[in-house]
Amino acid sequence: MEKLSPKKHLGQHFLTDKQLAQKIVRTLQATQDSVVAEIGPGMGVLTQYLLPLYPQLRVVEVDPDAVNYLKSTFPELSERIIFQDVLKWNPAATLLPDSFLIGNLPYNISSPIFFHIIENRKYVKEGVFMIQKEVAERICAAKGNKTYGILSVLLQYYFDIKYEFSVPPSVFSPPPKVMSAVIRMVRKDRPEEEVDFSVLKNVVKTAFNQRRKTLRNALKPLVFESFEGDEHLYTLRAEALGIPEFITLAKNLKKES
Repeated sequence: MEKLSPKKHLGQHFLTDKQLAQKIVRTLQATQDSVVAEIGPGMGVLTQYLLPLYPQLRVVEVDPDAVNYLKSTFPELSERIIFQDVLKWNPAATLLPDSFLIGNLPYNISSPIFFHIIENRKYVKEGVFMIQKEVAERICAAKGNKTYGILSVLLQYYFDIKYEFSVPPSVFSPPPKVMSAVIRMVRKDRPEEEVDFSVLKNVVKTAFNQRRKTLRNALKPLVFESFEGDEHLYTLRAEALGIPEFITLAKNLKKES
């Protein structure tokens, strides 16, 4: 079967460097009996190295041409190709708890994919992803940094995240106009009752949507219970708060707000 032409509307940039593909696959710390799912395999440059290592590999692909290419190239994978938009994919239907994810994520929807992963974190013990370098730096940023934001707080609360290495545009077809990077994230053991994700997300997004304002003004749309000792938080801006402070705010958000 002929090679695929990247589709601009799907944000496709196919990795062409095989050594780099092997390096990305080696970054994933799964075992042979692990359930591994690859997001957006495209022409299978990662898939070819994942299949021999992980017999239970699944792939999630929305492009029908790519699905046909994968079936033709990797017939043993045919029954484990999930032909679906990753944002509509229900991991509970195809994965086991503590599965592993890997993929070269479409840059135009990488943030929604990460929110989807958080919501389904029970099924994601570890993930290795290639994304836009700017997004990777934002995800890994510490408080006080100008790039510290919504994804930084939410992903770092649920996962230990490491910036693994940078990737130049030249290893893709077509080359993107930006640098890329590979990150590895390992789920933390968080008590589910500590704070509800939807509540935490609401507080964090509201705070950063007006990041130049103090929290007293940025969080005006929300109503909090009064709590002693933490009133000083309202005098700060969102980027000055660490994860524990955001958890404090989320715990004190009134349910009816």
